[in-house]
Amino acid sequence: MLRPRILKPIFFAVLAMAAWLRAQDLPPSIVAESVPAVPADLRARMNQYLNMRAAAFADWHPRERAMLILTRFGETAQVHRVNAPGGARQQLTFSPDRVLDAKFSPAPGKNYFLFSMDAGGGEFYQIHKFDLADGSIRMLTDGKSRNEGMLFNHRGTQAAYMSTRRNGRDFDLFVLDPDDPKTEKMAAQLTGQWSPLDWSPDDSRLMVLEFISINETYLHLLDLSTGKLEALTPKGSEKVAYSAARWSHDGKGLFVVCDRGSEFQRLYYFDVATKAFTSLSDHIPWDVEEIEMSPDGRLLAFTVNADGIGELHLLDTRARRERPVPRLPRGQVFNIKFHPSSGELAFNLNSAKSSSDVHSCNLKTGKIERWTFSETGGLNAETFQDAQLIHYPTFDQVEGNPRTLAAFVTKPPAKFKPPYPVLMDIHGGPEGQSRPGFQGRYNYFISELGIALVEPNVRGSTGYGKSFTLLDNGYQREDTVKDIGALLDWIATQPELDSKRVAVMGGSYGGYMSLATMTHFSDRLRCGIDIVGVSNFVTFLESTKDYRRDLRRAEYGDERDPKMREFLTNISPLTQAEKIRVPMLIAQGQNDPRVPVGESEQMVKKVKSSGGEVWYVLAKDEGHGFAKKQNADYLYYTMAMFLEKHLLK
Repeated sequence: MLRPRILKPIFFAVLAMAAWLRAQDLPPSIVAESVPAVPADLRARMNQYLNMRAAAFADWHPRERAMLILTRFGETAQVHRVNAPGGARQQLTFSPDRVLDAKFSPAPGKNYFLFSMDAGGGEFYQIHKFDLADGSIRMLTDGKSRNEGMLFNHRGTQAAYMSTRRNGRDFDLFVLDPDDPKTEKMAAQLTGQWSPLDWSPDDSRLMVLEFISINETYLHLLDLSTGKLEALTPKGSEKVAYSAARWSHDGKGLFVVCDRGSEFQRLYYFDVATKAFTSLSDHIPWDVEEIEMSPDGRLLAFTVNADGIGELHLLDTRARRERPVPRLPRGQVFNIKFHPSSGELAFNLNSAKSSSDVHSCNLKTGKIERWTFSETGGLNAETFQDAQLIHYPTFDQVEGNPRTLAAFVTKPPAKFKPPYPVLMDIHGGPEGQSRPGFQGRYNYFISELGIALVEPNVRGSTGYGKSFTLLDNGYQREDTVKDIGALLDWIATQPELDSKRVAVMGGSYGGYMSLATMTHFSDRLRCGIDIVGVSNFVTFLESTKDYRRDLRRAEYGDERDPKMREFLTNISPLTQAEKIRVPMLIAQGQNDPRVPVGESEQMVKKVKSSGGEVWYVLAKDEGHGFAKKQNADYLYYTMAMFLEKHLLK
């Protein structure tokens, strides 16, 4: 028998070994509380699902049939060059942090591109110049402020962008020659949030968008020689949201997207001289989203959000009628851009059975070619499940009839037998929208755990008309939570869904919705997951970054008003945390500028003090979500363990 003095060092050695093994289990930037170690067999089972990729179109080469894309081969998405459809990807940037955008200089004889990148997920984006001649990189912005919306003029002699450098709150317009950063000047001192949209054909004027809220924006025209800012769409009795605009080739008008006189975003031609609007898409009962003008001005490509499905359209700008386009798979189409000279249109295409990849369409022949073939971890993507669009009734009525809401339901493959456990995934925004497409890592939950994924579009979602988008504003906030209660009622009527095994999940505003659902419907849930979610609207509004605070007040209400402050406090999940009687998982990035880390930490503390079970994952080098692969992998391991323990058993 071992004596006590021998047992003691063995005991502490075992503890030290356990601590060492635990440390090896975590990525270096992750802090985890109450999370069990990840089993080796789970890592093996999830490996393929965690090694899926996607590619995003960034820009065409101005003279060659080649392009820049963004994709990840290490920890984060970086800039790659692709020289032909299906060609090899040549990686150009190698930063530990993600790259958000990249644009070639269109100037003749120039051989560089600009790209945008932040550090640690903080969203203080900096613009860099990458010289393709020698691979050198130079930061053009100040390294501290938020800089966004970089946009070359047609000749490539200047680039415009917005920056908060003056006071950290307002977005001013800057213009510079990237070859000579000393030429940088503030072209317009502005108040609030603005974005550059398009240079006039002669590069003398710049169209900019002033953003007040999701349902109120304005177009302005900046004369760069005089600095005069002209309001093209002045304030009137009707609040109008302008979302996109492009100059006509002759410089006399604009093709704009707005909800003027309509529930939906429509395409119009706007005559700059007469200020007259001509509608071009009355035949489309859905939102027009992106628009892009061909170099010769004869064609305008645009995308439509048809009940969540992405559609590509092509308008003959002279005849003012649509031209036929090739039929695309059911999913999403975005990032559209014409090649400067080849007559091709590039775009991203995403479907349930295909990761987001870059394609091009020859507009003369209609031929579609795929430029990137993103890996799906060796898995056959054809086996992944398609989402089904359903509509369910909620608690209120429209013109005497029950209001119905849209949701997408993805059921497990045939090897699983119903009734299936359910994971409700609520989108963020709140002006977002759940749309069908590639599920990525979520395919593990569907295909391997047999979970049915339900993605609702509660009131406040975009895509269903501006009145619908405004139904959750201010004092109507908890009506969205009632919509989830109605969804739980609908689930209970579905024989293939197990209403006794339901979990809720969401990120950002969806994180708030997940927390609020747990406070209201704990007796109908097994567990919940909150990723970078709002726990207290008052502390959130007081601590979110200055440049976005007023935009959020327009949506949630102004916490400086005593009555609204009391309301926001009362409906906040933190105030009602004692009502949560189910286990929860909370994940947060320490550098989050939108929903600061305190929102998660105060919720973790409150739930634990009330005796509740909460797993907490903090990433010290992330912001509003987990962008680095090792961090995202760990979060998905944790989610899988959490769901297996609390939803499936």
